[in-house]
Amino acid sequence: MERNIVIRHHDLDLTASIHYPEQEPQLAGRGKSRTPLIVICHGFVGSRIGVDRLFVSTARELAADGYMVVRFDYAGCGESSGEYGNEGLESMVAQTRTVLDYAMTCSDIDPIRVTLIGHSLGGAVAILTSVRDQRVKSLVLWSAVGHPFNDIVKLTGRDKYDQAVIEGKADHLGYSFTPIYFDSLGNYQPFQEAKQFNGDVLVIHGTGDDVIPVDYAFLYQKVFWTRSEGRCDKEIIFQADHTYSNGTHRRELLDKTRQWLTGREVAQTDWQHWMI
Repeated sequence: MERNIVIRHHDLDLTASIHYPEQEPQLAGRGKSRTPLIVICHGFVGSRIGVDRLFVSTARELAADGYMVVRFDYAGCGESSGEYGNEGLESMVAQTRTVLDYAMTCSDIDPIRVTLIGHSLGGAVAILTSVRDQRVKSLVLWSAVGHPFNDIVKLTGRDKYDQAVIEGKADHLGYSFTPIYFDSLGNYQPFQEAKQFNGDVLVIHGTGDDVIPVDYAFLYQKVFWTRSEGRCDKEIIFQADHTYSNGTHRRELLDKTRQWLTGREVAQTDWQHWMI
């Protein structure tokens, strides 16, 4: 079952879609079934639908696996209110946490199985959120941004940044970007903050990505490996582009994500048995 809702964040309305699990997941060692939660964080000027309905397909497949999945539009994107580009990354992190607040009350959510899936800039936001919100227990990063300022200015063009600084705003794809937005990009360093997250991580990237370098996947794994807790797995999809638009590449992306999540379920079940 799916339904669309509106989540209130301060004076903004965030439009979201909830996908309820099609089966009852059972966590060994507990007296009743509890529901694992996944929240999908879309990328730069994206939406909860995703390019070629990537996030819709993802949510439906994961719901079929027994997860409750929430995908939402950041302020000013998709159907949400607000103006994208007026606020910075800290607002996107706060919005993600508000969505988590709502999602945790929707069902009997298992607090040890809360995952963020972040694509592109949403990957950076997912990392920043996980560091600030201990409810997040695992991360799945698809083609994640590593250097927000450099990566986004490369997309908009340096001239848009210069225009925003001089004139107070700059248009890109119909969105109005302010200096506040660009400045926030430079204030956060996901590569440095990532080591503060102690949960498990899956990093996936395509070698054909001409938007965010595939090298970032290797750098992220190296950073996550320096931690004293939490594991990090990496999957490289040959020739896949930034949005996994090829059907074969998309199938590989979803399969690898689902297999990794299933592997975590098995590992946690084994741990529960060991504890018992």
